[in-house]
Amino acid sequence: MAEFKVAPADASVGEKLMTWVDNRFPATKMYKEHLSEYYAPKNFNFWYFFGSLALLVLVIQIVTGIFLVMHYKPDAAMAFASVEYIMRDVPWGWLVRYMHSTGASAFFVVVYLHMFRGLIYGSYRKPRELVWIFGCAIFLCLMAEAFMGYLLPWGQMSYWGAQVIVNLFAAVPFIGPDLALLIRGDYVVGDATLNRFFSFHVIAVPLVLLGLVVAHIIALHEVGSNNPDGVEIKAKKDAKGNPLDGIPFHPYYTVHDILGVSVFLMAFSAIIFFAPELGGYFLEYNNFIPADPLKTPAAHRPGVVLHALLLDAARHDRADVVNVLVRDGRLGARAAAVKLRSHARALVNGRHAGSACGGGGRAAEDLRRQVLGRGGDGRRGDDPVLPALAGSQPGQVDPLSPRLAQVPVRRVRGLLPGAGLPGHPAAVHHRHAGVAGRHPVLLRLLPADAVVEQAGPVRART
Repeated sequence: MAEFKVAPADASVGEKLMTWVDNRFPATKMYKEHLSEYYAPKNFNFWYFFGSLALLVLVIQIVTGIFLVMHYKPDAAMAFASVEYIMRDVPWGWLVRYMHSTGASAFFVVVYLHMFRGLIYGSYRKPRELVWIFGCAIFLCLMAEAFMGYLLPWGQMSYWGAQVIVNLFAAVPFIGPDLALLIRGDYVVGDATLNRFFSFHVIAVPLVLLGLVVAHIIALHEVGSNNPDGVEIKAKKDAKGNPLDGIPFHPYYTVHDILGVSVFLMAFSAIIFFAPELGGYFLEYNNFIPADPLKTPAAHRPGVVLHALLLDAARHDRADVVNVLVRDGRLGARAAAVKLRSHARALVNGRHAGSACGGGGRAAEDLRRQVLGRGGDGRRGDDPVLPALAGSQPGQVDPLSPRLAQVPVRRVRGLLPGAGLPGHPAAVHHRHAGVAGRHPVLLRLLPADAVVEQAGPVRART
């Protein structure tokens, strides 16, 4: 048992109170070890702001999250409406919600910069390996926390984002399907998914995150902070055992961090009050639309890799690839139609033929002939998919309902040997609905009123 201290008779009320507390809890001891007598290097620069900023944002997220939970309802039928209620009817609810949503994005910004500082200054090397490991664990917890919180507004991007990420877990060998089922709590993303994501987001993951943050700080203060010059300040000490190349964290670096906090709060407030969506980067516009399991977001476009994969699939009889992309939720049918149609039209007009083929010339003309047809007029096209998409009318980009059954078709070329552009004199008014039974993949990709030319009977080529 520690020695029981007694305050002097003439001590103030505050001193007597702290003596009473210190006899039962090491408050003053912790203050000295982690603030007033914790020595940090003298040469910290602005990169060292982001650790304290991450702690600040964590506090903001916890406080605003508590107030949001008071009014949010984790029910698939009421979640979106409860968020709208917070935004419109709860006093200052819009401010709390925007602070939480902006704080979520700001959290990752400051954590990325904090990790970048650790990389450039070698803060992962001996003796700070455990500090780095705890930091990486915090980052993984943050990703889980953000992913689960992103579903809670129950908007279009929330729903389809969860669908895509959970399907990624389904790709894990052997245990993938069972793992995805465990995460969802059902065979589809629904009410059970929302409830378990809510419980993990509000209770389980924050507890783990707080524990890791405490462990991160304790490990850091045990070995000491790194610095830009890589000087170990504990190597040289004065007669009292204090590092000669260090200064107490408080008051020097607490005041130093106030500068970083002030600049951060100004930028944070500017975003909250003037651009909380930040052009769709912090809050996507599609997430202001209630979740619809039967319709992917209109702007849910494939990235560069998916775009290239789609074009390659369309040119090389890989309808099965296109079907997998649509079926697994990685790509909306509308997005597939828009991307392929715009690319094909650009090729037809010759705008991107040179760049697509690496500089023009014969290669560009060959690619243009591939899209338009062997004779350049669309009558004998090698690939019927791109000309048909290129020939659709402006604004008519909606495909048929995603509810249509997926039928893998491995043969694309040859099904519409006479496909061409609608303006061609030899074209006939043959809409894609007429070939529905013969070409399901075109049914998935073609815009609603795409017109294709049929020079002869539609038949598959073996």
